[in-house]
Amino acid sequence: MTTILWLKVLHIFFMIAWFAGIFYLPRLFVNHAETDNQAVAEHLKGMEKRLLYFITPFAILTIIFGIALIGHLGSEWFKVSKWLHIKLLLVIVLALYHVYCFKLLKTFKADKNTRSGRFYRIFNEVPVLILFAIIALAYFKPLFL
Repeated sequence: MTTILWLKVLHIFFMIAWFAGIFYLPRLFVNHAETDNQAVAEHLKGMEKRLLYFITPFAILTIIFGIALIGHLGSEWFKVSKWLHIKLLLVIVLALYHVYCFKLLKTFKADKNTRSGRFYRIFNEVPVLILFAIIALAYFKPLFL
């Protein structure tokens, strides 16, 4: 019983750290897209890179501890947990979002961004919606069993 509790604690801790960064990064992209000041743009490039590289291990650890939880609970539990299948799909979407942020980072680094601040404001809402859905699935899971 203690093992599963520690796996849950670690999974949730790293998930919160991941989301903190993944919520903030697009806000940096908004500021970067809207600035005309080269010094500010260079500063934002450094902030964006450091943040993305800082939160990437949190994303990996979130996934590792999530997989460990599934493994601990067993394949039979996994098979009947339909809510979890939906959650895993959302995690895959979030992981792809995270990887796409590396592409955006590269675009900004090369000074080739063509998207507006408005695009990045909307882009920033994607992880918010995913987090809401994941939390709802976790709390309402009995409805999906």
